[in-house]
Amino acid sequence: MTTKAQPAPSALALDLQDERLQDRTGLRGQYKAFLDRTRSGDLGVLPVIGGLILIWAVLQILNPIFLSPANLVNLTMESSAVGIIALGIVAVLLVAQIDLSVGSVSGLAAAVVAVTSVNMGWPVWLVILATIALGAVIGWLYGQIFNRFGVPSFVVTLAGLLGFLGLQLYTLGAKGSINLPFDSPLVYFAQLAFVPVWLSYVLAAAAAASLFTTDYFHARARQHAGLSAMSLQNIALRAGLLLAALGVTVWYLNQGRGVGWMFVLFIVLTLVLNYMLKRTQWGRFVYAVGGNPEAARRAGINVRAIYTSVFITCSTLAAVGGLLGAARLAAANQGSGTGDVNLNAIAAAVIGGTSLFGGRGSAFAAILGIIVIQSISSGLTLLNLDSSFRFMVTGVVLLLAVTLDSVARRSRTSHGKA
Repeated sequence: MTTKAQPAPSALALDLQDERLQDRTGLRGQYKAFLDRTRSGDLGVLPVIGGLILIWAVLQILNPIFLSPANLVNLTMESSAVGIIALGIVAVLLVAQIDLSVGSVSGLAAAVVAVTSVNMGWPVWLVILATIALGAVIGWLYGQIFNRFGVPSFVVTLAGLLGFLGLQLYTLGAKGSINLPFDSPLVYFAQLAFVPVWLSYVLAAAAAASLFTTDYFHARARQHAGLSAMSLQNIALRAGLLLAALGVTVWYLNQGRGVGWMFVLFIVLTLVLNYMLKRTQWGRFVYAVGGNPEAARRAGINVRAIYTSVFITCSTLAAVGGLLGAARLAAANQGSGTGDVNLNAIAAAVIGGTSLFGGRGSAFAAILGIIVIQSISSGLTLLNLDSSFRFMVTGVVLLLAVTLDSVARRSRTSHGKA
């Protein structure tokens, strides 16, 4: 007598299995769920955090200045502009697409900021709105070309990389460089604006309270729906650990210049995108489209609208990053958005744990990834090593991140078939 082979579980079944694992209540249940996810190949942010600890340890041994408060404050400020651009890359990668033009879009945004604020004398609020609108229009244009004509995102955004770079040069004019006045509010915000010490602790407590509140009401909603939910003990533990981590971080940075408002903006944008991805219908649709576009379409999701929305998100954040980059340098020139800006933004999203295959990742990948990249850059600069070493080391780290993602994806697939 022969038995029929059991069919491999569908993607929906695997998602439901993952949800059941995540819904286990209590600390012991959460620990078991964590072990199950790890064994199935879902390592999460563990490789990134482990790699960051290793990088910091090596660089601190080679140069004791690396982990000094002054250097870490500078590291956070230098990470913010490109980190915000990387946030947009995370959104695009979640639907298994790519945007190669974020560097050029940020450079064009920097040029627009300089021309409108210096040459035309626009007020700051209007400059900011114009920059955001520019990014949104570019993203909408990408979405229309991708959806209506079926041109791959790789080609669409590669054309944008070249076209918007040319538009940036045209906007800057013959001089090719425009300096922003040091008394500009934008320059002050990006260079000299730091959170008061007392307020930095208040913000840390507010972040922990926000996590507790969000988890608590999410758990109550699941309980009312008859689903298992995170226990109050676990919710309190998560919020307490976040409060302790943020408190120590804020205390240490305050030994230097403190916490920059630009870095706070980066964190706030990360939290907003994370909430949108994890707690809203739009976020669920993004993950569904990234996991299986055809299944999402058959489930009634407007896949075209989701693609357009992530392209708009990506280009808008790229424009904001370009604005902050220009303010940080107090200038916009032909080099704005060029060089390694494009590659670092994409590498940060991937190194931080966002899958190139779509459907897996979080907004926090941008923070982790850009801190890894900026740590390498800062550490090698302190060691007086040539920039060539930075590119080589970053390339190796990127390759390792993609390799881990591929291995984990293969492991999850084989685990699901077992």
